[in-house]
Amino acid sequence: MQIYGKDDLVIEIGPGLGTLTNELAENAGKVICIELDKKMIQILQDRFMLYKNVEIINEDILKLNINEIIEKSRYKTAKIVANLPYYITTPIIMKLLEEKASLESITVMVQKEVADRLCAKTGEREAGAITYAVEYYSNAKKILDVPKESFIPAPNVESAVITLEVVKEKYKEIKDEKKLFEIIKYAFMQRRKTLINALQNAEIKKEKIKETLKKLEIDEKIRGEAITLEQFIKITNLL
Repeated sequence: MQIYGKDDLVIEIGPGLGTLTNELAENAGKVICIELDKKMIQILQDRFMLYKNVEIINEDILKLNINEIIEKSRYKTAKIVANLPYYITTPIIMKLLEEKASLESITVMVQKEVADRLCAKTGEREAGAITYAVEYYSNAKKILDVPKESFIPAPNVESAVITLEVVKEKYKEIKDEKKLFEIIKYAFMQRRKTLINALQNAEIKKEKIKETLKKLEIDEKIRGEAITLEQFIKITNLL
């Protein structure tokens, strides 16, 4: 479980009525709330008007530069907390990771099936293309399952809280980061195909892929879902 102290800057995405914000404000050094809904802004401003360590920003997180916000706060890093509609959570996670913002961690509640995929190990059946991005940029772990009965009204899905501990330059050996994720994307677009057949859609010649797998002693009949992130990095570097 994440612990927040007076030395921490916490950026909360989607605070709503401020229930979680209140707990964060009592413990963290500074809390910056990013809220898109204008109707919520006045409620938050009224509720936290006496808190000197709470700042409220009415913006779309997908359009914000998180590093600029951190720099203006005079903190070196931040911890992200988000409780959002599930359809937007994954794009936000990817934005934060891909922009390489100065973050220590990202703690979010997501649908349980998504949590299992984000926290899976690459090369396992549960993994998806996003699993590789999450493992590349962070160390993911599930904190707790949240039964649907915890909500009123109860939704149709189970939920889970996960934390991504952001790691800088976790894989220094990669030569072309953009190419790595392009290859992973094509490998999972048709995950029932072998890697050799899937990567031909990326305009990589079949013989080149075969030669690469042979050098790495990887079975040429392997599918993308059975390849670990480390193996994808080696494949990308050779290609």
